[in-house]
Amino acid sequence: MADAFEHDPARNDALILVDENDREIGTATKEQAHREGLLHRAFSVVLTMGEGAETRFLIARRASCKYHSGGLWANTCCSHPRSGEDVLDAAYRRVREEVGCGAADLRELGAFTYRADVAEGIVEHETDHVVIGACVGEPSPDPKEIEELSWVSATELRSMLTQHPEQFAAWAPQVLSMVLESYT
Repeated sequence: MADAFEHDPARNDALILVDENDREIGTATKEQAHREGLLHRAFSVVLTMGEGAETRFLIARRASCKYHSGGLWANTCCSHPRSGEDVLDAAYRRVREEVGCGAADLRELGAFTYRADVAEGIVEHETDHVVIGACVGEPSPDPKEIEELSWVSATELRSMLTQHPEQFAAWAPQVLSMVLESYT
């Protein structure tokens, strides 16, 4: 099996290591954090369009070439803030880089910590900040990040999460449930 990080240009990026209260305690490379299961700060963005009952949520199928969870559905995009970078600033940056559009009125709904073995030798152990906001412009996703995008209603999203949870990345059900709760 090829090394999971072999083609990841961000493998040496410094991630913010945190304690159980999300206080910064140091840094580690992306590869080190995921191979050793080190708790680090992350964020998950969900973009929306429409209002009220007409609200649609943009979900993404991760590119098959990703170092883990390729081909699985997740929130619009997710990543890690850089050292000294605010979570919302990082979210605006990654929406542009991954999804190829803008975002407006991003706000944090909350955060949760999880640990999941997501591939052979790769562990996601993150304090994940859930961010939501409006989509601005037409998405043009980076194919190295996103294989497919889909605008879904709250009803469709609940159905997908209930009927096919295996089609979602490990963190996605919690992220998407938090987003859906904020709209009820």
